[in-house]
Amino acid sequence: MRGTVFTRRGLAGLGLALVIVLVAINLRAFLTASSPLLGEIRGDTGLGFHGAALLTVLPMFAMGPMSLAGVGLGQRIGERAAMGVGLGAIALACASRWLAGSPAALLASAALAGFGAGLVQALMPTIIKRAYPMGMGVIMGLYSGAMMGGGGLGAMGSPWIAQWAGDWHAGLAFWALPAVVALLAWTLAGRAAPAPAPAPASVRPASGDRGWLQCFSNRRAWLLAVYFGLLNGGYTSLVAWLPPSFAQQGWRPQSAGALLALMTAAQVVGALAMPVLARGRRELRPWLAAMLLVQLAGFAGLMLKLSPAPLVVALLGLGLGGGFSLAMVLALDHLPDPAQAGTLAAFMQCFGFMIAALAPFVTGWVRAASGGFDAAWAWLAFVVVLLLMLTWRFDPRRHARATRGLFGTGLDVPIPAAAAAR
Repeated sequence: MRGTVFTRRGLAGLGLALVIVLVAINLRAFLTASSPLLGEIRGDTGLGFHGAALLTVLPMFAMGPMSLAGVGLGQRIGERAAMGVGLGAIALACASRWLAGSPAALLASAALAGFGAGLVQALMPTIIKRAYPMGMGVIMGLYSGAMMGGGGLGAMGSPWIAQWAGDWHAGLAFWALPAVVALLAWTLAGRAAPAPAPAPASVRPASGDRGWLQCFSNRRAWLLAVYFGLLNGGYTSLVAWLPPSFAQQGWRPQSAGALLALMTAAQVVGALAMPVLARGRRELRPWLAAMLLVQLAGFAGLMLKLSPAPLVVALLGLGLGGGFSLAMVLALDHLPDPAQAGTLAAFMQCFGFMIAALAPFVTGWVRAASGGFDAAWAWLAFVVVLLLMLTWRFDPRRHARATRGLFGTGLDVPIPAAAAAR
């Protein structure tokens, strides 16, 4: 199988990739499952409109701190065990929703699932970069696509499961089952993931559980975090408000949930296709800009209520999915060492997810202040324009300069005057 992304161990590499897909499916299903069922949930629990938004916001906010804490936990108990803890937390959170009858119980389950997903997401970039050094972009796209595909399954499956069972609790609790399956698969196949190589003495502090503290003083780390957060803010806003916006137009919950599922299916296509198309290219800015322009067209379509609605939603999904996977590759491209690159990606995810968690609140506030969703979609389109301007800051020729000194890298390598002037 020489020449493929699975050359590390042939079939073992393929098996690990399949397990990565199975794990990733569980990182968004619990998040999108509640949105199509908000009407029933609010009616039975008395959860307010802003409280309902917390079902999306709390998990995203919880993912942030765990993106950093997960790095240290993985080093203390081992990546394999830490991944198991994360998947177990997701399974427990989803299962608890079968008995959740109060807003507090629902919100607690959302936070626990977010902590579990954040732990898995903290460890996965390092595992992928180490296991597939020659096909990192492709596997990252596969991982991102599976994550978004899980979100689509949650949005599409939950209302149908709830209708079949006659209880919205079943639509939320069902997602404990695939989490348990993923936990078992990871336990059996996680040993296929290569163990971390001992770090050289000169960079050993970077792989320590507090190495991420160095990111606080690095402008590029903060720029990546803001970029990632604003990029994902469109996703969290749509997960929270897309089904309610179409329900407000008279759509049934199943139909509104199907639109969210369509968006996530398009995300899968974008997440898979973009890293493959950009494979071998360090210059990712044109690809990121293209995905942002597709998003801009989608938000304009929502704002103008263009038909057919599924096409508009698919455009949004394509742009969001492609942008997410390319942003992950962009962060990992900044540093050659897997542990250091993973720490930078963890910092980006930590503060990025916390920024993204606030987006549904801001979008909801714009909607409440304007009296409709048109202004909310216009706001998100404006954010995309800001992202387009930020994209051109990520010149690959300046990655080394932008991260110089981070984790002790590049201090012994002089920067050419021509590169410093760029």
